[in-house]
Amino acid sequence: MTEARATRRMYPASRETLFERLEELGIPARTVDHKPVFTVSESAAIDCDLPGGHTKNLFLKDARGALYLIIAHTETQIDLKGLPKRLGSARLSFGNAKLLQTVLGVQPGSVTAFSLMNDTEHQVNVIIDQNLMRFDTINCHPLENNATTNIAREDLLRFIRAAGHDPKILDLRSVAQSPSL
Repeated sequence: MTEARATRRMYPASRETLFERLEELGIPARTVDHKPVFTVSESAAIDCDLPGGHTKNLFLKDARGALYLIIAHTETQIDLKGLPKRLGSARLSFGNAKLLQTVLGVQPGSVTAFSLMNDTEHQVNVIIDQNLMRFDTINCHPLENNATTNIAREDLLRFIRAAGHDPKILDLRSVAQSPSL
């Protein structure tokens, strides 16, 4: 790798660096630009004409300090009170913006599976919604919330593993009617 290319690889990764990494891994992707979105409901209003499962991502920290990135289908209702039992974790809360920037290198509203390439110390436990795995392709922000990138399901898993993470696939759907996202 040339020195110039190594410099571009510095933390945190940019959208351009992400696309270079996908190319290095031989992973085809299609990206559509759109206005910035910060919530699932704003994302639903975007007509970006991409097939597949759209994601919502939760960056969580448990009471013992363990970090989690939950990558779920936008329609999956997640029971945050019941989630610690499923994960074998302590009580969960949302990670703050400073921690998010430090660990995953993105701002709130731009959390994505692709941000795992910034977690070079492998601090984050990756949990993927089983419901999302029913789609052949998956849509994620490319480290920015003003675009959506479509990638094959198996390629997304390969990308996550290449970033040094071992994703766990769990059924995250709410079992009981309790407060959910």
